[in-house]
Amino acid sequence: MTQPAKAGIKDPENTLYMQIEGSGTVTIELRPDLAPKHVERMKKLTREDFFSGIVFHRVIEGFMAQTGDPTGTGMGGSDYPDIEAEFSSANFGRGVVGMARAADPNSANSQFFICFDDCSFLNGQYTIWGEVTDGMEFVDGVARGEPPASPDKIARMVVAADLETKTEEAPAEAETPAEDAAE
Repeated sequence: MTQPAKAGIKDPENTLYMQIEGSGTVTIELRPDLAPKHVERMKKLTREDFFSGIVFHRVIEGFMAQTGDPTGTGMGGSDYPDIEAEFSSANFGRGVVGMARAADPNSANSQFFICFDDCSFLNGQYTIWGEVTDGMEFVDGVARGEPPASPDKIARMVVAADLETKTEEAPAEAETPAEDAAE
């Protein structure tokens, strides 16, 4: 995954990088202050590599792009139990990431959506767990349709803190053989 610039990242443990296949990287700032259970679930699934290869199965112009269903039908989710709603007074504006659900407010699982425009009509009815802080142009470029004829997919999603840990560990591992050779 091409790591985007870290400038402006407040908390790597609460930042996701979502690589859209053939496009670019979207940076999502998580909102544990609004939805701690949903943020925990999204980080857990991300760390399990759940989202790799999952398509954007429902993309409505002027509204939102939805993904997170391993079946690609809008009917699937993870093997974990559904999450209770964590509604807030926060506004569903452009770039806001919300949890998709069925008619039951407590039926969110792994599917999520990113708003293209103001979606304030969703306020208080869906859980907000993040916001796109960089790369919204890549979300804007996702193929439209319900489902799209040729859906875009998530190539990979990672927690920013996990990339930093690997980056910090890599130089130490690389130095070990050189030190051994000098002895």
